[in-house]
Amino acid sequence: MNNHKNLEPGRFYHIYNKARNEADLFRESTNYDYFLKLYDRYLFNHFETFAWVLMPNHFHFLIRTSPRLPDKPFHQYLSNLFNAYTKAFNKKYNRVGPLFKSPFERKEVTDSNQFRNLVHYIHNNPVHHGFSESMIEYRWSSYQTIVSLRPTKLNREVITGWFNGKDEFVKYHQGEYDYTNIKDLMID
Repeated sequence: MNNHKNLEPGRFYHIYNKARNEADLFRESTNYDYFLKLYDRYLFNHFETFAWVLMPNHFHFLIRTSPRLPDKPFHQYLSNLFNAYTKAFNKKYNRVGPLFKSPFERKEVTDSNQFRNLVHYIHNNPVHHGFSESMIEYRWSSYQTIVSLRPTKLNREVITGWFNGKDEFVKYHQGEYDYTNIKDLMID
């Protein structure tokens, strides 16, 4: 599959990007907060987010594009997010030039069995890369939001429904998985 195909309406995608030259995208908690604020501003009306994780030098999102064609291509909204974040990051840290690798990676998700493994893969990223001992500990992930009762724009019912409820969602995430069936969806 061509990773750089246009994003189509009403489809699920694994979206990934990382910093150029293995630099950090997020140096402190205010960076994470600001990125999420921009994510909400630029993407909320055009993408439904099901799972996400922000790592120091990369991020993953499992999204579904709006079923309606937007006024500009879907990738433009992502580009606007990346550009806005880069400008703020460069200003704050007195740097110049691109921050993100370009173009961002995208893989279409079409198999319902792969959704669960991809959600686990995204939430397990901090554990896999040694940033936390467990998924529940890592602050910059949708896992805590999904298992909590705090207000969210994530559609908890749909996400936990993929796992036959919240209890099964938690149980599924406690297991270790072989990601062979999503190898073609994995990016890093």
